This record gives sequence, C-alpha cells and structure tokens, in this order.
Amino acid sequence: MIGRISGRLDWRGSDHILIDVRGVGYIVYVSDRVMAGLPGLGEAVSLFTDLLVREDNLQLFGFPTLVEKEWHRLLMSVQGIGAKASLAILGALGPDGVSRAIALGDWNAIAKAKGVGPKTGQRVVNELKDKAHSVMAMGGTEPASTVRAADPGDEVIEQSPAPARAAPPRAAGSGQAQSEALSALGNLGYAPGEAASAVAEAAGADPDAPTEALIRAALRLLAPKG
Repeated sequence: MIGRISGRLDWRGSDHILIDVRGVGYIVYVSDRVMAGLPGLGEAVSLFTDLLVREDNLQLFGFPTLVEKEWHRLLMSVQGIGAKASLAILGALGPDGVSRAIALGDWNAIAKAKGVGPKTGQRVVNELKDKAHSVMAMGGTEPASTVRAADPGDEVIEQSPAPARAAPPRAAGSGQAQSEALSALGNLGYAPGEAASAVAEAAGADPDAPTEALIRAALRLLAPKG
C-alpha cells in the first residue's frame, strides 16, 4: 500500500497530477480544492495517498492530511459513492465541512457537491453518522502532508508522523457553537446528559472554540478509554 508520495510536481491535468519521484512519474487524482492548493510546476509536493485497486486498473488519490484521506475512505464505503463522488464532496466542503454536515445532519450540504444530489446526500449522512466518530475526532490533530524543499532522497514512503497543520475552523459565537455541538452530538446518538457534560468541559478548556473544534474535543472526551 502506498501511503504517501513525495516528489516534484511535473504536470497538472483537470483532475489529476503527475508527481516525479526520483525519475518515476506517479499519476495522482485530487479534488478541486486540493488542486487549487498545490504549488507550481517543478516545486516539491507531498501528499497522503489512497490506492484504489480494480481488476484492470490501479489509481492513486491524493490528500494533504490524513483526516481528509480517512474521510475519502469512509465516503467510499457508502453505497453509490465512488472515488469521483467522494472527491467532489471533499472538494466542495473540505474535511471540516463534511464533518460538520454529518454531525448536524445537514444532508443538503453534501447534496450540493457535483454529481451527488439529495438522495445520495441523505444516504451519506444516515450511513456515516454512526461510523464517523473517530474521524471527526481526528480533525485538527492529524499530521499534515506538507510542501517542502526538494530532497534528492525523496521516494515513495508509508505514512509517518509530521507536524500538525490543519485549516482554520469556521468561526462562531461561543453560545451558538455550544448549541450546535450539542445538537451534533445528539444526532450522533449520544445521550443529552453526556453530550452536555462533554461540550461543557470542552468549552471550559477553550471558551472561544468554534463548532467544529468543540465537536472534535467533545468526541475525544466521550471516546472509550483504554
């Protein structure tokens, strides 16, 4: 399994790029959002990757963070969601947006992604609300793949720790953020009492935390210990 690719960005297509790794070119499919954030041609790039194996084809999909890669894998577990639809959803919302939509039961946000639609959006929310707790809790803590100076020793490597660097979460007033976090935890199946306790503890640690950060912190507090 190829977990990460580091090399030089050699070419851009409409939905994929070519990364040169010590003379070997790897085609990696990416979302519109990831494509927009890539460096210029000839510059160093590093992406976490997921390998899709088909009977007659192998395809690599690239992501700047581990949490986005894990969302891709979760989204593809939903009936009717293939790699193209998963990239469309992540390209439209980003990992934080997907987490928020599922936590709040906002299938309309998922449905706005190109080629998805209302029925599939509802299916994504319904099927993942009980499966996504661990991925939601990852946000803001996972190692991020970075653009860095070229290294003659660059080669295909498996996932390895790197300094955390996540996109800034959406801002929100503290009262509204706590209310939305409580609603999200309720949608995810937590009892009102334990949800309220976890949100209160998370908000106490960071009173100005936005909704996504409160949800992540509360999920980590509610996760089974040991």
